[in-house]
Amino acid sequence: MIKKISLLLALIIALPLIAALFIKNDYAVEQQITIHANKTQVFNYIKLLRNQNNYSKWAMIEPSMTKTYQGLDGRVGFISAWDSTNEEVGKGEQEIIAIIPGERIDFELRFIKPFEATEPAFMTTTTLATGSTQVTWGFKGHMAYPMNILFLFTGFEQMIAADLQTGLDKLKVILEQ
Repeated sequence: MIKKISLLLALIIALPLIAALFIKNDYAVEQQITIHANKTQVFNYIKLLRNQNNYSKWAMIEPSMTKTYQGLDGRVGFISAWDSTNEEVGKGEQEIIAIIPGERIDFELRFIKPFEATEPAFMTTTTLATGSTQVTWGFKGHMAYPMNILFLFTGFEQMIAADLQTGLDKLKVILEQ
C-alpha cells in the first residue's frame, strides 16, 4: 500500500514537470486603441516615460511607490525606475532603447522583485484615415521551465493584455480631453 501511495505521489509530482516540457516558454501580447488625436501629439506624449504614471495600470496600483529617473525623458538611454512593497508592482526599471521619431519607442523592462527578468516592450503610433491615431502597446517575455506550466493555469497572457488595455483606455481619455 505504501508503495502504491509513493508511486501515486511521484506521478502527481512528475506529471506537471513532464507536461511543462511541451508547453511554450515565450509569450507576446499586443493591445491597440484608436485615439482621436493627431499622431504627433500622441507620440510626443507616449515617448515620455514619466507620462506612464498617468495611464499605466501598474502605476495606478500603487501611486505612492518610489520612482527615480536618470537621463533625458523621451530620449534613448532614459531610465525610469520603481520600487514598491506591493508584489503586483514590485521593483524594477525600464529604459528607452530605441526611438523611431513619431513611429515607435522600444523599452527594455528589467524586473528585479518579486522575480528577475529582462523583457522587451514597445509602443507604436499609426495615422488612421480619420485623422485619428492607432496606438499599439506590446510586451514580450519568457517563462523558463518549469515555471512555464503556469501558462496552463493562470491566464497570464490574458492578465497582461487586460493590464495593457486598461492603460490604453486611460491614455485615450487623457489625450482626447
